[in-house]
Amino acid sequence: MNLKPVAAALFALTSMMPLASHAQTRMDFSNEYNASSIHAEGDLYFIEQVKELTQDEVSITLHTGGALGFKSADHFYAVSDNAIQIADTLAGTLSGIDPIFLLSSLPFLAENEDEAEALYKIARPYYEQVFADNNQVLLYASPWPASGIWAKKQVNTPSDLQNLKIRTYDKNGTITLREAGASPVKLSWADVVPQLSTGGIEAVLTSAEAGANGSFWEHLNNYSAIQYAVPLNMVHMNKDEFDALDQAQQQAVLQAAKQTDEHNWLEVRSRVSENYKDLNEHGVTIQNPVSDELSASLKIAAKPAIAQWLEAVGERGQIILTQFEKSGNTQ
Repeated sequence: MNLKPVAAALFALTSMMPLASHAQTRMDFSNEYNASSIHAEGDLYFIEQVKELTQDEVSITLHTGGALGFKSADHFYAVSDNAIQIADTLAGTLSGIDPIFLLSSLPFLAENEDEAEALYKIARPYYEQVFADNNQVLLYASPWPASGIWAKKQVNTPSDLQNLKIRTYDKNGTITLREAGASPVKLSWADVVPQLSTGGIEAVLTSAEAGANGSFWEHLNNYSAIQYAVPLNMVHMNKDEFDALDQAQQQAVLQAAKQTDEHNWLEVRSRVSENYKDLNEHGVTIQNPVSDELSASLKIAAKPAIAQWLEAVGERGQIILTQFEKSGNTQ
């Protein structure tokens, strides 16, 4: 019997075994926003950090523009069920899961990035607990630049809001703008441009960043910087997938998330000036600041949203707001 072929086969099989122990872990990452958005750029930064820290043992593929068929409102259960492993989700769309997720979009609570970051750090343990209770891990936040109003006509007085058909992104905006006399419609991001194209809406509550990425100047030529809120997206991961990683890989993912958190909060602070340059180049009129009359009117209109949030979220909400006030950040 010729043992050489058998020996060769055994050697080949043995030589492949170490490679199998270092097989690459692959994950899909869903993001509803455009590839050029601040959120997608932050997500790519995270993916690069994971790749480097795990020496390419963990491979994550980012799918932007809702390419996997999921909107932000779908992400929570899709990640919980492991239909997707990681998602970048607008926090306000999770309010049906827990009203704590409406915190970052409470109108005129945090009016700049410093205040928004302080509020996030205070509230993060509460966010983490909700995700943990639903088989998920909170990785990091993706903050938006402050929300303003995109519109066909100038919005600079309370009367400019009367009966205005305006898109909102969560319950807080819907309550506030209804109280201000507008006709708000809550829409997912994917539905905004189609509604603008058909005349279903004539204004949008969102940031200069989002409008620039959506080329809103094709439909709207005014932007009012009302400094409504600095809302957050949350990036969350299926816990079974996280637990399946070895300890070194888990630490690498958490370290990458920490670095991305820091990166995103730095990036959002410089973004508005870049956005305004784009808007100016496309003929968008920027109202900044808006009139004191409009600002005061909107802050009055916001009070019911804040009161409803406090009632819904219970003791946690009062604890967070008290800590936020003590930190030196006040309305």
